[in-house]
Amino acid sequence: MFPLLSIWSDWGILILRVVFGMVCVVHGWPKIRNWAETARNFEAMGFRPGKLLGPLVAIVEFFGGVGLIIGFGTQLIAAALLIQFAVIVLWKLKNREKFAGGWEFDIVLLAIAALFIVLGGGAFALDHTLTFGGL
Repeated sequence: MFPLLSIWSDWGILILRVVFGMVCVVHGWPKIRNWAETARNFEAMGFRPGKLLGPLVAIVEFFGGVGLIIGFGTQLIAAALLIQFAVIVLWKLKNREKFAGGWEFDIVLLAIAALFIVLGGGAFALDHTLTFGGL
């Protein structure tokens, strides 16, 4: 409809990548700060072994979020996050949580992860600089 706006697409990808990364960092930080509590929480939700899965999710969220912000490893991080958000959505569906106030935010994050798997980090990502900048 407005083809002229496509000149801003790299800026749109940058904004979405940074915001997505910030959301992941904010949700990963409490899990990183307290490994024992994270493990207990995962066990209580039925994810066993919590001592393995809790820290794994914390690392993916926090450090993956940092990677997204700078655009390093974007597609790999997005793939890990896609798996994580798919599990979250399925877990919430299994527990019969409603869409609104339940899993709507998680499905949006899953869709964003899918987008970054396909698109990569864009022109303003470190991935792009490392791949094409030296050529």
